[in-house]
Amino acid sequence: MCSAKGCRRAAEWVLVWNNPKLHTPDRRKTWVACGEHRDHLGEFLSVRGFLKETVPLAEYGA
Repeated sequence: MCSAKGCRRAAEWVLVWNNPKLHTPDRRKTWVACGEHRDHLGEFLSVRGFLKETVPLAEYGA
């Protein structure tokens, strides 16, 4: 399910991120997003310098 607040759509994307003030460089956190919220969530993370990569859910961890 999409990580955007209030969204109940199925996740299609994985946004892989890291907050360097809190996490070691190799630690990765994830948010998942539907197609509609991918850009919004990605921009939120990018502006803060947290976003590492965005991959299709079907390919994540494959």
